[in-house]
Amino acid sequence: MPTISLRVDDRDSKLIRDYAKLKNTSVSDLMRNATIEKIEDEIDVENFDHVLANMEKTHSLDDVKKELGL
Repeated sequence: MPTISLRVDDRDSKLIRDYAKLKNTSVSDLMRNATIEKIEDEIDVENFDHVLANMEKTHSLDDVKKELGL
């Protein structure tokens, strides 16, 4: 499995290590999960922006309820 190194100062290192310990996980798992989550969040925002930019018409909640007979 490849390794990626990350350089941080002493303060950040302590913060990361303490947080990982608090969450009962390894620093490696913490950093991997945080990075993947950040990437997924950015992809979600890009997808939302794309859909919003290409949306031709929106409907109010009241219109949808009326259309569905609710």
